Amino acid sequence: MTSLQALISFSTLAEAAPPPPGGILGSPFVMMGLMVVMFYFLLIRPQQRQRKEQQARIAALQNGDKVVTSAGIHGLVHNVKEHTVVVKVCEGTMIEFDKLAITVVHKKDAAK
Repeated sequence: MTSLQALISFSTLAEAAPPPPGGILGSPFVMMGLMVVMFYFLLIRPQQRQRKEQQARIAALQNGDKVVTSAGIHGLVHNVKEHTVVVKVCEGTMIEFDKLAITVVHKKDAAK
């Protein structure tokens, strides 16, 4: 075999070699991008939606609504202030909470 024939046979073998495994999905950058998209749709977006719903409930607080605080205290809204809410726990007992401490709101219209 001459050197020219060896060179031709070597180039033919190199062309016939299969492509590296993984293809386009084997790229680490593509996989990282897919992971970021998955985290966004599975973790970040639902939390943002829950936060917006909670803020809307707090903004719509009215006197007479039944609420549950993050500490588990149940009561009726007696007075709504700018940053706080006065909750009537029982006759003669009122506690002032930060609005962010209200976790569950049952509207007075829906309670009937």
